[in-house]
Amino acid sequence: MNSTNHETTSALPGEASPVPVSPICELKGISHDFLQPNGQHLRVLNQVDLTLYPNEVVCLLGPSGCGKSTLLRILGGLIQPTQGQVFYRGKILTGLNPGVSMVFQSFALYPWMTVAENIQTVLEAIQVPPAEIPERASSVIRLVGLAGFEDTYPRELSGGMKQRAGIARALSVNPEILFMDEPFSQVDALTAESLRAEVLDIWATKNRSLTSIVMVSHDIKEVAFMADRIVVLGSNPGHVLTVVENKLPRPRDYKSPELAKLVDRLHEIITGHEIPDEIPAPGAAPKPMGPEPLPDASPSEIIGLLEYLDARGGQEDVFEIASDTGREFGHVITVVKAVELMEFVDTPKRMVILSPEGQRFVKAGVAERRALWNEQLLKLKVFRGVRDRILKHPRKGLSADSLLEYVVVHLPHENYEKIFDSFVSWSQFGGLLYYDDDARKFYLRKPRKTKSMPSGDSENTPESENFPEADVSNDENASQDDFPPSEDH
Repeated sequence: MNSTNHETTSALPGEASPVPVSPICELKGISHDFLQPNGQHLRVLNQVDLTLYPNEVVCLLGPSGCGKSTLLRILGGLIQPTQGQVFYRGKILTGLNPGVSMVFQSFALYPWMTVAENIQTVLEAIQVPPAEIPERASSVIRLVGLAGFEDTYPRELSGGMKQRAGIARALSVNPEILFMDEPFSQVDALTAESLRAEVLDIWATKNRSLTSIVMVSHDIKEVAFMADRIVVLGSNPGHVLTVVENKLPRPRDYKSPELAKLVDRLHEIITGHEIPDEIPAPGAAPKPMGPEPLPDASPSEIIGLLEYLDARGGQEDVFEIASDTGREFGHVITVVKAVELMEFVDTPKRMVILSPEGQRFVKAGVAERRALWNEQLLKLKVFRGVRDRILKHPRKGLSADSLLEYVVVHLPHENYEKIFDSFVSWSQFGGLLYYDDDARKFYLRKPRKTKSMPSGDSENTPESENFPEADVSNDENASQDDFPPSEDH
């Protein structure tokens, strides 16, 4: 199939009744894999369908790692998807999408060029006649409010002015669709609010070629303010959860009850998928007892969240946590998943509530915290399995490759490197295991003579005389059979 023609019925913003509209871009059955260093494929997008129409603002919303930016780059022709097809104006897209221009999160300005030169070099690259370049650059500079700063270098500009320059550069090529990848995340809140309104004003101008905007964002209020359609993505791998139509009239008010209601609805969609209330149905089959994927959260982040909750009476809304700490909500959800996995919190709906174990932990001293930390780790199959394997051959330890093989085999769709890093940091925090980075092996830490947990480099050395041979054959928690054979045995 070389081309296709699609037409659908859609209501344009402000239209009273639906009219036939031909899409600008379409994604059909898009899946994408990234090749990992071990040769395994990590799927980041799975069977995504999406259609972009003229005269609309579409926002891609979802947690970190759900493939939002990858999807944007596939639409722009910067990445060729593993599966599926991309269409532009009814024809299969090959190479770069000629109708789009992109605004980047990090400004991406050439530091050795002035504002005017940063724009002119793009116009030269698309072979605009030299006589037209100065006026065209000057026009977009005035459009974004940077008149008088044409000869200024990026280092002399504020964050907001740098992003204005980036927007001017993107608009200078007269795109049909403007792609924006978290464009306001690097500027302060007031500047971001001003820039959003200005971008919408530019989009609404009828004498420009720009018809649509596609924006990646993790800011839910921003999405509710900007978008006509909100594509909510789930993760592991990235997929479309739902598409929410935003029919609120423009201009919109951040403080309006209607916008707050939409924000609340988006909160419910995301938390319902990312941290669901898992109540098994009557008669439902038990879940497979496979290893748990470890979220990408450090011990300090886990403890920080527990202490944050303790300071607020033991509970808080997950999105209030993100707003209060200034963290991206997707990463906050990741940390919440880690704390929930260790049974330190419960997560009914959008609330994060300290469990009895979590309350014990935040009230405990250092030694007791480490003991409780290890107690919770040993409830997780992967930590228990590694501990049991090392107990069988403590002098030899367990190779990192054995653990990596286990993770790859049992969790083929997860990022094995991040899981490995979490395993190392979590197991070493409480002294459950010692990881020798040079030998790439795990050992039991040398036990102290007192009941407190071991600490100090002198007690972390895996000397063979410290490890008596252990018989764990009768240990009801032993899970060594779940690990693949290792060269250590």
